[in-house]
Amino acid sequence: MRPTNAEHAEHVEPGNVDLVARDRDELPVAWREAGPVGGELVVLLHGLGGSRIAWEPQLAALSAAGYRAAAWDMPGYGASTPPPVWSFEALAADAATWISGFGSGAAHVVGLSMGGMVALHLALVEPTLVRSLVLSDTSPAFGFDGSADAETWIEARLAPIRAGATPASMATGVLGSIMAPASTAVADAAAAMARIGPAAFEGAVGCVTSHDVRHRLADIAAPTLVVVGEHDRETPPSYARHLADAIPRSRYVEIAGAGHISNLERPEQFNTALLDFLAFDDPAGLDDRAGGGGSAGA
Repeated sequence: MRPTNAEHAEHVEPGNVDLVARDRDELPVAWREAGPVGGELVVLLHGLGGSRIAWEPQLAALSAAGYRAAAWDMPGYGASTPPPVWSFEALAADAATWISGFGSGAAHVVGLSMGGMVALHLALVEPTLVRSLVLSDTSPAFGFDGSADAETWIEARLAPIRAGATPASMATGVLGSIMAPASTAVADAAAAMARIGPAAFEGAVGCVTSHDVRHRLADIAAPTLVVVGEHDRETPPSYARHLADAIPRSRYVEIAGAGHISNLERPEQFNTALLDFLAFDDPAGLDDRAGGGGSAGA
């Protein structure tokens, strides 16, 4: 049985409700949020091996800065209802319905890895709901550099599941292999992955290989921040550079010392880049738009 909001209320300290994360186990989409209800809405979309608890450093930083931050369990993940079909069109539609339900109008949309793919589709099909876009450690298309064959990629990820493994049992090994060497955040990332069921993981893996928005990037109207870990081998800096070059109003930031899960590996640097971007009075006027760049040191 899913816990109710009332059951989670015991974890919220009186007088500090803005800064403490609250779980909202509603259906079809469940989420975790922090910050004032009247603050600008920032939604956080996790990756293939994540869930809503993969954004704890960002929930804390955003709420402290006065934003209302909400991290979803992607449909099928955690406490959310499985989607009727695994497709980016369906996931973007679910994201749009979820954002609309807050009643706050457009949101700042932050997506990491697969969550960045969902965010790209959302920005293209529901642009009025995307106030700004943050794309972290993601790609314009599956197999963007031609090095990944879809069938081989799927088989490598699902063979252990079919042999009886679970996302929880695979988490430490899988995440350790895509994060920077000696990362201290593997345990936190693994806890988020442990909330995924095998069927949802299998559906999401198949969905990832359908992603391709290369020819539509110039249509993205939202001011965009592209973030990538210096040591990201899954979606390397060359992918991020392409996104920043192709999206008209974009800023590029590389996180020194981080791998594919940059928000957990280097949270202070990630949060600085995120908050600087969100706080800019006129995002369209950033002087390093249209492929400009920056870096966040260790």
